[in-house]
Amino acid sequence: METSAVLDIAVQALWVSAKLAAPVLITALVVGFAISVLQSITQIQEITLSFVPKAAAVGIVLLVSGHWMITEMISFTHAMFDMIPALIGGG
Repeated sequence: METSAVLDIAVQALWVSAKLAAPVLITALVVGFAISVLQSITQIQEITLSFVPKAAAVGIVLLVSGHWMITEMISFTHAMFDMIPALIGGG
């Protein structure tokens, strides 16, 4: 297996993982920022006030985008399995 093939697979894997993590991370970031602003305005410093809404928002995002995430992972996995003969054969 050539180094260019390994690098190509690594880049594809990183790109897919970034695409799959983005909805969850962006949601947690936005909700966390909104709760932080609310906490600083009201001066309420409860840890559960930041954790519970973030957990609920992430759960909702996983429910909404879960099918797309699974489809992307299956597509990537099929592409990797389809590449096996070319990688073993060297061509």
